Amino acid sequence: MFEKKTIGFIGLGVMGNSMAGHLLVAGHSLIVYTRSPAKAKALLDRGAEWAESPAALAPRCDVIITMVGLPSDVEEVYLGDKGLLVHARKGTLLIDMTTSSPDLAVRIYAEASAKGLKALDAPVSGGDTGARNATLTIMVGGDEDAFAEAEALFAIMGKTIVRQGGAGAGQHTKAANQICVAANLLGVVEALSYASASGLDPKRVLLSIGGGSAASWQLSSNAPRMLDGDFNPGFYAKHFLKDLRIALDSSKNLGLTLPLVALAESLFDKVQSRGWGERGTQILYELYRHGIV
Repeated sequence: MFEKKTIGFIGLGVMGNSMAGHLLVAGHSLIVYTRSPAKAKALLDRGAEWAESPAALAPRCDVIITMVGLPSDVEEVYLGDKGLLVHARKGTLLIDMTTSSPDLAVRIYAEASAKGLKALDAPVSGGDTGARNATLTIMVGGDEDAFAEAEALFAIMGKTIVRQGGAGAGQHTKAANQICVAANLLGVVEALSYASASGLDPKRVLLSIGGGSAASWQLSSNAPRMLDGDFNPGFYAKHFLKDLRIALDSSKNLGLTLPLVALAESLFDKVQSRGWGERGTQILYELYRHGIV
């Protein structure tokens, strides 16, 4: 039986807008807040309500989902004086779907539990396409009862939904995901660079290598964008740089050395320094094409 909930959604960027829209279409009441009110217009036109701040949104909701940019944004939204932990009513389910720090997720969980709130860390993979098509992979950390309450909502936004363990486990899983993405992305960029330098037509090369053992999402989806000069963001380069730094920080805490992640971080730092942070991650190809790696 469908249980209608009042859901607060904070953060309506490239992915958050689509995710919130799916919840609205599914029949839930939606209250939204984002730093750029213009980004909420389409949802407001479809029946969502506006809140002037996270503090104003919090006491009105059964569930609050956040999809913001940086760990510092997560910390402010949850732990600040005007944050969710101060203003949400007891029993509210808090779901952070931002890619953020595992340590911060554990801290939010502990402070939420102390206040009679439930908290999950549930970062996603799938980019703008997965958000639009409700096919996201959702990686969840937190208590089983909170996950059971949230699972029907996750199913509205995604297809692969797995609880990985306790608080922070979702963020650790997303870090592992981004490590794999970095490896694939660097491999695709270097393969295309090699193909071009050797006089081959890179688009014809994709016909040969796209379906074999080299096949990957990066090769099938991002490589054509690179070759067409399409650097519109499915996932912002600046956010991928943030994710790589989270992975590096976490790996240090775990006593791990991750040379490939360190290389990827250094390359995306160059991307950011050139003012390309608002482009998609496929912009990395331009570093190689211009010989500035």
